[in-house]
Amino acid sequence: MAGYEWITLTTDYGLSDGFAGVLHGVIAAQAPWVRVVDITHQVPPGDVSRGAAVLAQAVPYFPPAVHVGVVDPGVGTARRAVAIQTPRGILVGPDNGLLAGATDALGGAISVVRLTNRSWFRPDVSHTFHGRDVFAPVAARLAAGVPLADAGPALDPATLVRLPEPVMELGDGYLEAEVVTVDRFGNVQLAAPATALDGLGEHLLVGGVRATRADTFADGQPGRLIVYVDSAGKVALAVNGGRAVVAPGVTPGDVLRITAT
Repeated sequence: MAGYEWITLTTDYGLSDGFAGVLHGVIAAQAPWVRVVDITHQVPPGDVSRGAAVLAQAVPYFPPAVHVGVVDPGVGTARRAVAIQTPRGILVGPDNGLLAGATDALGGAISVVRLTNRSWFRPDVSHTFHGRDVFAPVAARLAAGVPLADAGPALDPATLVRLPEPVMELGDGYLEAEVVTVDRFGNVQLAAPATALDGLGEHLLVGGVRATRADTFADGQPGRLIVYVDSAGKVALAVNGGRAVVAPGVTPGDVLRITAT
């Protein structure tokens, strides 16, 4: 059976310890021909929502691959470990909402299994490092073309955990949307598509802060807040030469109101 030439890794392990590197080692020991790409290991610790957003926005740009996601504050508990077959690859990780958006981005679940076949795991499974002992070795086997059905019993895709839908509301002259992510530049991504800005005009108030519509960062005056459509097609905030997150003083999960002036 044909396998996959690529495995991606998205975790909250950071780079100051050896955790991310160990995943590479486990995969290389089982499937040395596979090319491994680190999407990121800098998801804030335990931030499943942030990890889910990063993963969902990244996976469509890869060729068919096995995508490993590990942001897993429930590691070692009764939460399920799963693998999800989609039309454009397989997702492997905890069933805590991390994989749901990426599943949608890859065309939806064709089949889902619960990872219970211990012969696929490392011999001694740690209670706290399933990335090393469960998810990485499973990904290597799937990349090698071993059938997904051999990993464990089938699950109903409808039972997969999904995170709550982020808040978004459009009204007469206003948009309210939840902050989904804040990137390393301080740009703020909202849970609203580009079309949500239609009809709001060029001059806006964002949480009481004056802002203008723009297409590029340089379109804004230095130090002034702009509202733009980011590379994921979402409404976002930026400051030319600064950090947009500071102006309205928000964090992921907050809801911002944008109004026409």
